[in-house]
Amino acid sequence: MKVLLADSLPASAVDRLIAAGDEVESRPELTADTLPTAIAGFEALVVRSTEVTAKSLDAADRLGLIVRAGAGTNTIDCTRAAERGVFVCNVPGKNALAVAELTMGLLIAVDRHIAAGTADLRAGAWNKQTYSRAAGLAGRRMGIIGVGDIGLAVAERAWAFGIDVVAVAKPDRSETAIARAERAGITYVNDLAELLATSDIVSLHVPGAPDTKGLVDADFLGQMKDGAILLNTSRGDVVDEAALIAAMNERGLRAGLDVFVDEPGSGTGEFESALAAHPSVVGTHHIGASTEQAQDAVAAGTIDGINAYRSGRPVHCVNLDPVPHKAASLTIRHKDRVGVLASVLAVLRTAQLNVSNMQNQVFLGAKAAVASIDVGHLPSDEVIAELQSLDDVIYVSITRT
Repeated sequence: MKVLLADSLPASAVDRLIAAGDEVESRPELTADTLPTAIAGFEALVVRSTEVTAKSLDAADRLGLIVRAGAGTNTIDCTRAAERGVFVCNVPGKNALAVAELTMGLLIAVDRHIAAGTADLRAGAWNKQTYSRAAGLAGRRMGIIGVGDIGLAVAERAWAFGIDVVAVAKPDRSETAIARAERAGITYVNDLAELLATSDIVSLHVPGAPDTKGLVDADFLGQMKDGAILLNTSRGDVVDEAALIAAMNERGLRAGLDVFVDEPGSGTGEFESALAAHPSVVGTHHIGASTEQAQDAVAAGTIDGINAYRSGRPVHCVNLDPVPHKAASLTIRHKDRVGVLASVLAVLRTAQLNVSNMQNQVFLGAKAAVASIDVGHLPSDEVIAELQSLDDVIYVSITRT
């Protein structure tokens, strides 16, 4: 398989692909503008921050898989990929610990004035009187918005500091996530308004998406306590920066931020930001996932994702229909012979029955198999009879959904 790396991966990860027989080309210099000219001929694409636009997808003649070496897929046109039949898969949870560690580091730095104190020391100034003023963390309340892998990891670490951790209850959370949240000491409040009004610290761990853009606006900030701390290690556009600056100026809010709007597109460059320069902000350079441990874990997860696609069972796909439309499920027991399923699908095509999902399993001895086929509308009795009459079909049953 031909694999294009539009961002860098550790050499050990590249060696794993080569050992599997893949032809790998590393082009970390590619950008959204140049990727369309380089993508032809490749079956798999790996990206970190490189934007994958509809233009790139339309230029891809063999592409079947995009792996985002990380969790967020907001830089990939997932809708166009779905239209082109290209899997978009991510590597969730692998950098959660690194981001959680930085979140706690920012919190401590804000509370104990570490950045400003370090700057004064380097400038030759001793100011113990100013930097001795800290609220402390034990017994404070942290409201976490976004209780995924990162949010849970932050909660676990905050709980160890003696912080009371709260989140807004979500009824659709899995039993595993609920149990982990309980172990992390999370208690649930009724709604966002209660979380904001009662929290001394608010930590953001939401994905970049249309419904989270500008989430932290003037109204959101107005519901926070005076002097509260806002932490953002998710996406820059989640925060209305002008509104945050106003809240810091007028009500003493402070912020620990790893992400900003209009960050430079490269690893280095000039960056003018009124928010980043504000004295009430402790900031870092979008480095939440940038530890060796996290990068190695993400690289390993990326290779696992490529291998899963190779085996025909892609994992962590974000652009598949989670609940494909189906009116019925057909179970077709048949002899394991060439052409049986082709005949079945020909009947379904003639009857204008669209297949939304299909699986075929072979029994021991390879004499018989069973196909499970979900179809878009209910087959008629005539269609069922026609399927049953096919050569090498043993029995057909239907389950209405």
